[in-house]
Amino acid sequence: MPKLRGEAFWRETLRSAHYVVAPMVDQSELAWRLLSRRHGAQLCYTPMLHAQVFLRDANYRRENLYGEACPEDRPLIVQFCANDPEVFVQAALLAQDYCDAIDLNLGCPQMIAKRGHYGAFLQEEWDLLQRMILLANEKLSVPITCKIRVFPEIDKTVKYAQMLEKAGCQLLTVHGRTKEQKGPLAGVASWEHIQAVRKAVSIPVFANGNIQCLSDVEECIRKTGVHGVMSAEGNLHNPALFEGRNPLVWEMAEEYLEIVQKYPCPLSYVRAHLFKLWHHTLQVYQQLREELAKVKTLEGIVDVNRELKLRCQEEIANQKEGEKPKEGLPFFHWICQPYIRPGPKERCKENGASGTEKGVRGKRALEEEEDGNSELLSKNKQKKKLRNPNKSFDPSLKPKYAKCDQCGNPKGNKCVFNMCRGCCKKRAFKETADCPGHGLLFKTKYEKSLSWQSSQRVIQNPEISRRGDVDVGETAVLKEAGDSPV
Repeated sequence: MPKLRGEAFWRETLRSAHYVVAPMVDQSELAWRLLSRRHGAQLCYTPMLHAQVFLRDANYRRENLYGEACPEDRPLIVQFCANDPEVFVQAALLAQDYCDAIDLNLGCPQMIAKRGHYGAFLQEEWDLLQRMILLANEKLSVPITCKIRVFPEIDKTVKYAQMLEKAGCQLLTVHGRTKEQKGPLAGVASWEHIQAVRKAVSIPVFANGNIQCLSDVEECIRKTGVHGVMSAEGNLHNPALFEGRNPLVWEMAEEYLEIVQKYPCPLSYVRAHLFKLWHHTLQVYQQLREELAKVKTLEGIVDVNRELKLRCQEEIANQKEGEKPKEGLPFFHWICQPYIRPGPKERCKENGASGTEKGVRGKRALEEEEDGNSELLSKNKQKKKLRNPNKSFDPSLKPKYAKCDQCGNPKGNKCVFNMCRGCCKKRAFKETADCPGHGLLFKTKYEKSLSWQSSQRVIQNPEISRRGDVDVGETAVLKEAGDSPV
């Protein structure tokens, strides 16, 4: 059967899916996908899988894709991160029989993606991306799709999308934020970019960003003309988002925990889901928040969930007529609802004005005023700042190091080659040289090895030793006479 492409692939294989659950690391596992499908989701993605690990590790494949077969979990798209065409295609070949398409992640903006050189940090390497998609399109029996982030410029974003389409991408998901827009700096996704891409390509397009409720989905489709809308954080806080309703939190939590009993997953995934579902309630019952963080078993999580339900039911029983939700929430905290991520200034104001006990700062970012400049500090830097208030994170104040002649990393102060240890080791090995500064003694060890081999030959054959003594004596006599040995 020929491989379906473009619109035909979306209509027939993906069943004209409009409501899509995003690929989410450690969050879009099988149990959560099944819960989402029960409540309106028409298409789901696996969590992002690392192609190289998937290729070499059988346990990783079994845990993430080769587990119990579940006919309910279709259509399904498997997402990989990769930066090597061969590795990507070999991993995809191992996964293609378990899904309806393979997706290449070109949208992850996190630091781990920068260090690993994948996700959104490949968006400037168009030649590499073309080779990856061309090879996948040629070798795979299922379509290849891509999920991207936008460039600040609409024109460049459109050319980027057209390049991916030309290379063989059969469906494109566009997250309307740049790779710099993340965490407290996420801001609003640009539907204008998404609309421009939709008009410029002939393949199906999904939109991602600014989706908190069903009305957002409908408005996005109307304004951008996309085929479907993908939700990530909105889905985590309300799995019934695509049904257009806001259920009681414990209903969703209990249903999810029942699915987990049948399709187990790591406890950390379950805990993270309950933190999202109960987010607003856990701001009220801090003690139960701590218990949920510490619990070590699934049964323990079920107990905390039951206690949260009882507390909320008591609150409902004691509720006064006409009472309204607190903290500016659209619904009472025991109802599934969107979480609006505060910007850096709002978060700083919250932490500075009301704060929390014992001076605990906000989770992700803090705005500090140093020498008139605003600096956003990560959680780890905030902790260091609390321990040492005089510590500065200004890059200009960091000590300057001499760079390695080869790679640009700091060089060893006593290196004979003016290199870092890694480059020095390669050169010293290649040239059979020593570098005392780095403790590399290839030449010395080689000479010792030759000396030892020579002594072993002498021990095994005493005639060599006697002959060697005669030769040395003869040479000495000749030298005294001013002649050279022939």
